Amino acid sequence: MATIQLKRIYEPIAPADGYRVLVDRLWPRGLKKENAHIDEWLKDIAPSDELRHWFNHEPEKWNEFKKRYSAELKENDSVAKMKTILKDHPLVTFLYGAKDEAHNQAVALKEFFK
Repeated sequence: MATIQLKRIYEPIAPADGYRVLVDRLWPRGLKKENAHIDEWLKDIAPSDELRHWFNHEPEKWNEFKKRYSAELKENDSVAKMKTILKDHPLVTFLYGAKDEAHNQAVALKEFFK
């Protein structure tokens, strides 16, 4: 299984990023696709619009968000695709656009795959 790193998509690309996967449902604001340097955009692995809107990046909802997101992931076909990516690449960086580096879907996703 790959080593998973997390990184805001707005941070500069680095060789240590390995295989870069954007895990946001929406394209990051203000970022041109040619400047993103992503290997894959797996938008369907992101939380549903309903869950994303409910969470609204409110830290007090974090634990409940993780539970609900994990339940969604158990029914999500994109999980198989991500498992293949993690099997095929020794180092994978989950890219996200959120400002909160501790409470976002990439953090929850990394926990899910551990």
